[in-house]
Amino acid sequence: MSSTAPEGSTRAIFYALGANGGIALAKFVAAAYSGSGAMFAEGIHSAADCANQVLLLVGMKRAQAGESDEHPMGTERVTYFYSMMVALLLFFVGGAYSAYEGVHRLLHPEGLSNAGVALAVLAVSMLLEGLSLRGALREIRKVANGKPFLQWFRETRESELMVVAGEDIAALGGLVLAFVAVLLTLLTGNPVFDALGSLGVGIMLMLVALAVLTEVKAMIVGESAAPDTRAEIEQFVASQPEVEQVFRIITLAWGTQLMIAVKAKMAHTETALQMVEAINAVEERMQQRWPQARYVFFEPDIS
Repeated sequence: MSSTAPEGSTRAIFYALGANGGIALAKFVAAAYSGSGAMFAEGIHSAADCANQVLLLVGMKRAQAGESDEHPMGTERVTYFYSMMVALLLFFVGGAYSAYEGVHRLLHPEGLSNAGVALAVLAVSMLLEGLSLRGALREIRKVANGKPFLQWFRETRESELMVVAGEDIAALGGLVLAFVAVLLTLLTGNPVFDALGSLGVGIMLMLVALAVLTEVKAMIVGESAAPDTRAEIEQFVASQPEVEQVFRIITLAWGTQLMIAVKAKMAHTETALQMVEAINAVEERMQQRWPQARYVFFEPDIS
């Protein structure tokens, strides 16, 4: 986790929103001009992506509401709810509708007109989507600490950045499928390829949405800090001179923040006040080392 994560996530979201807004408009115009089902499915996908990015921004805004009597630890975890909504929209609006469109066109084939326009729009869209994905990956590299993308995807607790990356990958893959489908339809004159392209886009979007949903569900249920962060915290606490033995450390991801609970045997002190001061010193060092660790709870014990 990183204290710079919110800024990186916001930049990645705006990259994607700007790209998808222009792409969606171009796709719908090209779909109407060419009659391509794959292109229309791609237009629906990009429009859904725009709505998704707006939802993520709303979630990030609401996460900043701060602490209250009803939410004593703040509302950071609301971002997980909005990320889940985005994944559901990606599945049903983007994926399921595209698959339906593909099946419909398989049963009722329609020829293409002006397929060259559709190919040109898809080529430009691939370029813009590639730039958006590049921006998201650049933000991911800042917080991934050298981890491969798939490992970062499984271990990250930054739901917004994960969702944007998943959307961008699905979008770029969908564009490639649509481009190949339209090109094959143009070369062969067989509209079945266009229908298969729409179906393929839908299936791919649903698979990506399921992957995102799986990870977000784990965050909502309650996940610890990433494994490497958790191991570092355990080693750090055990190395403190005021701590004689660590019994248990629990970490919990809380949006971009982190909660840490420690149960440990403290080194001998003459008075209770000295023990409190020792605990406070360890907690202060922990929060200096991990600024995102806003909540640190320390329970001294003897066994």
